[in-house]
Amino acid sequence: MRMLPKLKSGLLDLLFPPLCIICREPLGGGHGFCAACWMEIVFLDGPVCDCCGLPFGVDPGEGTLCAACLAKPPAYDRARAILVYDQASRGPILALKHADRLELVPGFAHWLERSGRALLADADLIVPVPLHRFRLWRRRYNQAAELARALARRTSRPLAVGALERTRPTQSQGAMNSAKGRRRNVQGAFRVPQPALVVGRNILAVDDVLTTGATAEACARALKRAGAAKVQILALARVVKASDVLI
Repeated sequence: MRMLPKLKSGLLDLLFPPLCIICREPLGGGHGFCAACWMEIVFLDGPVCDCCGLPFGVDPGEGTLCAACLAKPPAYDRARAILVYDQASRGPILALKHADRLELVPGFAHWLERSGRALLADADLIVPVPLHRFRLWRRRYNQAAELARALARRTSRPLAVGALERTRPTQSQGAMNSAKGRRRNVQGAFRVPQPALVVGRNILAVDDVLTTGATAEACARALKRAGAAKVQILALARVVKASDVLI
């Protein structure tokens, strides 16, 4: 009986060979990127701030916090992303978000599991960053929820898609010109409709892209007000400007 899942997976790979997330060329095996696209991707696998996850230019030692997190700790406990959101990674992420490319989800979930092991280790519940119901109706699906579902299946962690709710429509964070504008845009925009789901639990909130962290901050505040013990953020990618690299 143990062989059945492996046989099923092998048959599916034979009929539908895994494709590179970016260029869609067949892969020899596994999920992710072909060799050529791999060379273009910037992974956030070096030293980072132990809290917000922004990269350090040099390794200051394990557990080091950046000056911003020391001065004003965020509401979330830790945030991590797999990739830098740039020209190479933007295409497939936007395709998942706006072009119904849900076949990208398994490959992305594989990378979320692999790069998010430290966060997943003490996660009691996986929660996607929600869309407002009007935007969900127009888009038909929430890309963060699809990623969270796939990650929960891969890791056997409990999932609560409705644990966090966006209470009002907000502008796209990408349309905001400043960090202050992004914070104002999502301030008070989230709530936990059933606090019993999160009380005393370690929450892993899943999103596609971290820009300034304003959405992550707003979600973490709502979850902790409802009684969550810890909130960690796991995203596919994050915006990293040259001025963000910590020295």
